[in-house]
Amino acid sequence: MTISTRASGLTDPVSARLLTSSARHSYDPDVDLDWEAPFVEGKWFMQPERMSLYGTRTWDRLSEEQLIELSKHEVASIMSVGLWFEIVLMELMLRDIYDADPRADRTHYMLTEIADECRHSTMFGKAIERLGVPAYGPQRRVHVMGRVMKAIGSGVSAYAGILVAEDILDRWQRELIKDERCQPMSRMVCRIHVLEEARHMTFAKEEIERQRPRLSGVRLAYHQAMLAQSVFAVSRSLVNAEAYAAVGLDPDAARREALGNPHYQATLAWMGERVVPFLQEQDLIPQRHRQTWERSYLLPKA
Repeated sequence: MTISTRASGLTDPVSARLLTSSARHSYDPDVDLDWEAPFVEGKWFMQPERMSLYGTRTWDRLSEEQLIELSKHEVASIMSVGLWFEIVLMELMLRDIYDADPRADRTHYMLTEIADECRHSTMFGKAIERLGVPAYGPQRRVHVMGRVMKAIGSGVSAYAGILVAEDILDRWQRELIKDERCQPMSRMVCRIHVLEEARHMTFAKEEIERQRPRLSGVRLAYHQAMLAQSVFAVSRSLVNAEAYAAVGLDPDAARREALGNPHYQATLAWMGERVVPFLQEQDLIPQRHRQTWERSYLLPKA
């Protein structure tokens, strides 16, 4: 006797819709990006107003040539942190799939998303290589924290952390795509990422909404704490301090200036404007962790 997937409860409307979208709208960075195209002289590698030192005294004393060079290193740092987080994401999703039914729509979509992330990670790696700069990645302690996250496994805080990382970068990238002052390569890398990450964010939200009501009070408190720590680590890691050395700045001094920069703090708050209200609605940002969220700058001080 054949049991249909619908009868056995293996269908999922959201996953099915995302699978259809994936089949219709996916990219191959090896084909859709011209990696040999020269950079356009005088163009930025990211929006200058979103750079970490914009509006500071250091910004005012650097030449435009130095600032454009710094934009190359900052965008590479953000890409390398994004690449690292996508690898964490893939491991968490594979852990979730381990016990999943291979016939289910949800499993099929998760495997499709992992395939997307493999291509994105390759794209970011090739972009960093093309930029000719180091693969900065997150700070060492954050890199270690990623190992802890992977060891703990999946769950609400994992999907919420994934959503935060994807959503804040999505907002920044959507603006960069439209900015004609920026290099075509930067804009195209962001365009590919944005179009495919929209599906991933939808799936992460669905998982949070599905799993969150099932949590006991103790488990909810655990996931609230894990999320606060992971969000703080991600937001503080976007620009690696070593990137500042590329234009002759002292890394530690420049990082302190950047983190104290009201313009950069406002940029991080702007990046978090969409995802923070959703997480608050899900009771994932309780008052006892508000200070950690505020220190991430994704949540403005009350």
